[in-house]
Amino acid sequence: MTTQTSGPSAVDLMVKGCDLITMNDADTVIRDAALAVDKGRIVWTGKASEVSELYRANQTIDASGQIAMPGMVDAHFHTAQHLLRGKLSEITRTRAPKMPVWKHYYLPFEAMLEPEDVHLSALAAYTNMLRVGTTCFAEAGGPHPDEMGRAADEVGIRGFIAQSTCDTGMGVPDALMMKTQQAYDRNVELVQRWSKHERVKAFLSLRQIVVCTPELVKGIGQAAKDLNVKVHTHLCEGIYEIDFALERYGKRPTEYLEELGVLSHHFHGAHSIFLSPEEVDLYARHKVSACHCGLHNYSVGQPRVAEMWRRGIDIGLGTDGAASSGTLDLFQVAHAARIGQQLVAGTPWHMRTAISSDELLKIATHGGARALGVGHELGRLENGFKADFILVDASDIDQQPIYDPLFTASTTTVGRDVRTVIVDGKLVMKDREILTVDVEAIKARLAKRRPEIMDRFEKLVA
Repeated sequence: MTTQTSGPSAVDLMVKGCDLITMNDADTVIRDAALAVDKGRIVWTGKASEVSELYRANQTIDASGQIAMPGMVDAHFHTAQHLLRGKLSEITRTRAPKMPVWKHYYLPFEAMLEPEDVHLSALAAYTNMLRVGTTCFAEAGGPHPDEMGRAADEVGIRGFIAQSTCDTGMGVPDALMMKTQQAYDRNVELVQRWSKHERVKAFLSLRQIVVCTPELVKGIGQAAKDLNVKVHTHLCEGIYEIDFALERYGKRPTEYLEELGVLSHHFHGAHSIFLSPEEVDLYARHKVSACHCGLHNYSVGQPRVAEMWRRGIDIGLGTDGAASSGTLDLFQVAHAARIGQQLVAGTPWHMRTAISSDELLKIATHGGARALGVGHELGRLENGFKADFILVDASDIDQQPIYDPLFTASTTTVGRDVRTVIVDGKLVMKDREILTVDVEAIKARLAKRRPEIMDRFEKLVA
């Protein structure tokens, strides 16, 4: 908190009357609070009674009855799969699904999408994210990533786009398969193209080790260090991946990647479900980041989230996209993750709080920011941090009474309680209305285009 001796300073935005959750190291909560934003960053937080003497704003929001908190960070997302939401459920009711799902449905669907399809999918997904309080996402790697970037720019969300990257493997559609050098070049060029954008950047990507050659893995790993960006990959997500690595290389996946020399803080391993104790050690030693997809992972294995969090490993939460989880609401993901972690890491030892709801909310905000390498400027409401935050309505009877706003935000709040969203200091949603794009126009495009896309998909996977 700063003090001033002259008259009020001009700022771009002021929010007053809220209960403020900082997500700082001390878990500070300020009742009847205010914050001031200027040039896209938070410049002051404190009591609402003090702010008017210190600042005068071009725009002021009365946030009485609301909770201000950092925006959610979706640390593993599939933009191009968004239009598959609920489709596999429909398929399983009419015929036996083909396994594994990622090979027989997700990859073929992505491969058949045209650039405008991806742009439309991205517009629908990113507006959905804003409406449930997500202000930043990390794309796992999909087709036509520049169209994702175009949509993110239009919607006003912060994001890290990525290219689906495969250079080997049975069953990969031709449209997604690349030569090793081509895969390397496309990744590097994507990062360079988006390096100057304020909100939208690009990561490098490796789909997973079963569809990427050792040469590509080493090349992308070195490029990440040279370009100072993350490599986003699926890691230790399935038993098949463990068996593949043991049969092909005589090592578990993380051990294999260490042998290739690519493990570092630049490496982001989504899912990270089947980690041996030794692999967790490797994550900690090399500062590898991870993402826990709490609405998906427990159907596969027993993720070591609480252990990794306690050991200081940078781990965030992810939805895995609408095709996998059905919802983009990270509040719901956090609720499921708390129950899941209690079951696998607490109940067997009669430990009643393996990990708290407060901690899961921190993982969904500042944890995700740390996992994406931006924890120094995102995921907290502190002076100097980027002004990416949300206002949550806490006035409904199903949230009353409120003794502790942190309890309310972490336990009873869901995405539809989010009223207002600010990204980079700019209002992108106010009172549940998206301000940046025409949502009705997007819905009209979906109504016209989606049947055509799904007709092609049905013929492809029948």
